[in-house]
Amino acid sequence: MTMKERLESDLKTAMRNKDVLRRGVIRYLRSEIHNQEIAKQTDLDDEAVLGVMSRQAQQRRDSIEAFKDADRTDLVEKEQSELEIILEYLPQQLSTEEITALVQQAVQDAGAIGPGDMGKVMGQLMPKVRGKAEGRQVSAIVNETLRGLES
Repeated sequence: MTMKERLESDLKTAMRNKDVLRRGVIRYLRSEIHNQEIAKQTDLDDEAVLGVMSRQAQQRRDSIEAFKDADRTDLVEKEQSELEIILEYLPQQLSTEEITALVQQAVQDAGAIGPGDMGKVMGQLMPKVRGKAEGRQVSAIVNETLRGLES
C-alpha cells in the first residue's frame, strides 16, 4: 500500500469515526501532496510524499516553539496533537546515538578534517536520515563532531 493509499484509507476511517482532528490533518496532508504534484507536474512517489510529511512535521515543530514563546498553550496543544498524527506516517525517528554513529561514518567516508567539511558530510548524511531525523539535530551533531576533529 502506497503512502497516498494509506492516507486515503485513514481519511475514510477518520470520517467514519468522526475524528475531526485526524480528518483535518489528513486532508491537509493530502492537499499539500496534491499541491506538490501540481508544482512538479508529476505524481509523487512514497519518498517524495515522506518529504512533504517531514516538512509538515517541521512546520508544526516550529509553530510549537513560536507558540511556547508567545505563551499560547492552547495553540501549542493543537499543534502538538497534529504533529503526533503526522509522526504516525513518518518512519521511526533515529535516536541521538544512531545519528551520531551515522555522522561518524559519514565523516570517515568524506575524509572530513574540520568544520569546513560540513557540506561534504551533510551531503552524504541527509539522504540516509531524511524523514528519520530532524535536520537541525543532525546538523548540530555534525558540527560538534567536526569541531572535535579540529582539536
